[in-house]
Amino acid sequence: MTVESTAARKPARRSGGKRTSAAARKAGQEPELVQLLTPEGKRVEHPGYSVDLSPEELRGLYRDMVLTRRFDAEAVTLQRQGELGLWPSLLGQEAAQIGSGRALRPDDYAFPTYREHGVAWTRDVPPETLLGMFRGVNHGGWDPTANNFHLYTIVIGSQALHATGYAMGVAKDGADAAVIAYFGDGASSQGDVNEAFTFAAVYNAPVVFFCQNNQWAISERTEKQSRVPIYQRAAGFGFPGVRVDGNDVLAVLAVTRAALEHARSGQGPMLVEAFTYRMGAHTTSDDPTRYRSDDERKSWETKDPILRLRTYLENEGLADAAFFAELDAESEATGRRVRESIRTMPDPSPMSMFENIYADGHALVDEERAQYAAYQASFAEEGN
Repeated sequence: MTVESTAARKPARRSGGKRTSAAARKAGQEPELVQLLTPEGKRVEHPGYSVDLSPEELRGLYRDMVLTRRFDAEAVTLQRQGELGLWPSLLGQEAAQIGSGRALRPDDYAFPTYREHGVAWTRDVPPETLLGMFRGVNHGGWDPTANNFHLYTIVIGSQALHATGYAMGVAKDGADAAVIAYFGDGASSQGDVNEAFTFAAVYNAPVVFFCQNNQWAISERTEKQSRVPIYQRAAGFGFPGVRVDGNDVLAVLAVTRAALEHARSGQGPMLVEAFTYRMGAHTTSDDPTRYRSDDERKSWETKDPILRLRTYLENEGLADAAFFAELDAESEATGRRVRESIRTMPDPSPMSMFENIYADGHALVDEERAQYAAYQASFAEEGN
């Protein structure tokens, strides 16, 4: 990894005679990174984590990542064309999301942020439903209980508390299930996330905290948020943490499976830091060229999660040209379906904004509804 740190620009500070984490990394003492598939597509072993997948399962993971990247790219284009108000791309983070999503059992429950499009894919939430929220025609669009996949959370870090509370309930119910909370490296600095760590540890909640460290909290580097690698923070709260190569779908699958089993077996929470990279902008309203170099992005392109799995499949003879050609055709069909669906999506009734606010109604909402209805009716009276 060639990531410039603040320590590279200043003399290393010392605390208790120990080097800072940045200085330690420069000295060659990199934190352990669980990896099962190298950027060159070579299969390697790890003493603590393993996964044994059939050729069909490996092709399935590859298909998941390709199709997720395709509809994500379509969403970016649709936003540029004015069809969506905003879109947070997951480009480069497909392995972190598909690997962790496929590690979940049907009865496990996931709490996402607003970028977990790949996890949504693994929970059978249609891409068109996700995009509907960013088009402004629904407030989420799916039933969380139908897929055990919570609605997207825009408020940074709050879903970690939601997940912890839900996990505490799962434990009290005696259910054989686990909960996973997704957040980014930026959210790890939020009080909500740290409070969630405290409650999860004290109550031994069956929750996995899954941090996608994509190196940038919008325009702030991870080094400006933490003096230690994010996964090491778990120790201070009393539970284990592990860093995994977030661009290695096999390693992410293995580590997340182990973490979920750790949680559901009564051993309490666990923190997984998926070390990955956001290849695109934070959202379509962001310009990453203002705060990071092209060379940095190019260095991460060599670690592309889709390319490395394809190389492995080809080198091991686990997928042929016909498979890739068929998937390319399916990918393009997915893009067309998403594009047509969004462009033909009906606008909601203006009066629907007053629905589903309070379960038993509310006098103020009723008054506002009546006022807005009268306002709408005034246009009809004028013949507009």
